[in-house]
Amino acid sequence: MIFIITIRDIAKRAGVSVATVSHVINNTRFVSEELREKVRKVMEELDYHPNLVAGSLRRKKTNTIGLIVPDNSNPVFAELSRAIEDIGFSSGYSVILCNSAYNLDKEIKYVRVLRSKRVDGLIIIPTTVQATYINQLVDSGLPVIILDRTVPDAKTDSVLLDNYQGTYDATVHLIKLGHSLIAYIDRPFDLPHSLDRLRGYRKALEENGIQLKDELIVRGGFDYEGGAEAMQKLLKRKPTPTAVIAFNDISAIGAIRAIEDCELKVPQDISIVGFDDIPQSSFTTPRLTTVHFPKYRMAEVAFELLQKKLEGTSSDRRAEIVLPLRLVVRESTAKIG
Repeated sequence: MIFIITIRDIAKRAGVSVATVSHVINNTRFVSEELREKVRKVMEELDYHPNLVAGSLRRKKTNTIGLIVPDNSNPVFAELSRAIEDIGFSSGYSVILCNSAYNLDKEIKYVRVLRSKRVDGLIIIPTTVQATYINQLVDSGLPVIILDRTVPDAKTDSVLLDNYQGTYDATVHLIKLGHSLIAYIDRPFDLPHSLDRLRGYRKALEENGIQLKDELIVRGGFDYEGGAEAMQKLLKRKPTPTAVIAFNDISAIGAIRAIEDCELKVPQDISIVGFDDIPQSSFTTPRLTTVHFPKYRMAEVAFELLQKKLEGTSSDRRAEIVLPLRLVVRESTAKIG
């Protein structure tokens, strides 16, 4: 399946040469009205935007950057977006923000929109781990930087987090507090970074001689409601876990509410650890122990990589930069009573 339509696709569908399509787009040579109409019709059918791919236009700077995130209502992506916008603005770039809503079709449509705006580059947290359309973008000459997602075959640079180490450290923290019944609230669907977080949790238990109990891993924790629902399931487990690690802070906050609704207390009855260190985690009661996501640093590194591509000074080798994480210990975790 072709995600990004090129001038060659137009020529093949219309049954004309690539040169003819180029002349129609750029009006650089006489083309009969019949052929012009044929090419234009195919361009419309394929939703092709000629101002995207024409080499002369690609070389013109618009000082705009496209940014696609899965969900800007998520505080993590909101903070990250703001950081990229601030850094871009200070460097003379405007940022066009789009939300894919974890929908690949929507993501690809936004890519087309951004290219029709002739953005100079694209920073993206992709919905898919398949590199096909991202590589098509790269091959077309558009500088692309991937954030927070491992896309193994992508032909471009990425900035990632050490998700494995983050949950490993969180689990070890709870073990040192005396906990052995440690549950994990996972997200509803798998992506490489979520699998890494789960792997870190599993490895910490294994290395400390604690038997992994599959019933203590519950999916569904992605938003406040999901975290609360997952925690309700865990509270019905016997024996009840004494500590819980949540996939993100939002689900951890939802879990705290579910615990309080059952007239239990955090951390006296159950310790909770989140992941991301969103602003709200400092204002929960009790304040949330969490793994810090260096959002501003990720934005800085991403923009540095993108600028090198825009200036033509980037290395031919694909860069994969993994940022370290740190555990922020607050009041939601305590020694087992």
